[in-house]
Amino acid sequence: MPGTSSDTAAPVYIDTTKASIARVYDAFLNGKDNYEIDREVLRRVQQVAPEATTLAVDNRAFLIRATRFVASQTGITQFLDCGSGLPTAENTHQVAQRIQPEARVVYVDNDPVVLAHGRALLEENDQTHFSAADIFNPRQTLADEVVRRHIDFDQPLALFQLGTLHHYNGESPTTAEIMAEYIEALPSGSYVAISHFLDPETEEHSAIARRMEETFLHSPMGSGRFATRAELLSLFDGLELIEPGLVICADWWPDGPRLQKLDAVSYCIAGAVARKP
Repeated sequence: MPGTSSDTAAPVYIDTTKASIARVYDAFLNGKDNYEIDREVLRRVQQVAPEATTLAVDNRAFLIRATRFVASQTGITQFLDCGSGLPTAENTHQVAQRIQPEARVVYVDNDPVVLAHGRALLEENDQTHFSAADIFNPRQTLADEVVRRHIDFDQPLALFQLGTLHHYNGESPTTAEIMAEYIEALPSGSYVAISHFLDPETEEHSAIARRMEETFLHSPMGSGRFATRAELLSLFDGLELIEPGLVICADWWPDGPRLQKLDAVSYCIAGAVARKP
């Protein structure tokens, strides 16, 4: 079973010699759908940043709050969630549909474990759909049959790239060019939410960001780049940032007063929501 020490029941289509981004995130969130190779990535990152799991926790909390904002404040009822990852507590469709029962969510992810879970989700929710397109190929994703069938590009929609772009290893196109292609395809009034590993460029936290980056890149996962604030702002080119703008995920409309000091790792993942004029 996934998550057990023997890992004897891996389905034949899953390569357990390579770490999977989705399964590594699952391990960071203390989930059950991961294998030893994925947990090795977690252990390596924890050696340089003991509170490393906070990256995934802060990212998931940002997803929940961003979804809640879009569903409750914008009137948008269609969501294109790129790189959805493995189902966990409070997925995009659950948060959105609690507020807007008619909300449609199309998840895009080509990880075989995610797709297997996605098929199970489809059986319980006819407003939730899965595409196996490549999220780093906007043309393929935007033209995908499932995406086109369930997302109306004549009406505003919400596009999510949450915890995804920092796993892109290509040099051309750049992540900014990938986002520009997505943004160009969105109708006016659409919203875009992005979260991304951050190099805070401060004496206190930059070193830990770069240590985590080095570990991610040389781990069995092989990806996980930390970008500067200026680099992240370029992903929102042509959009109007919603208050409070681009901030660390923990500071994007937190649910209440903060009584405990943030982990250093919390300063190494940022997010923002923006509107297309």
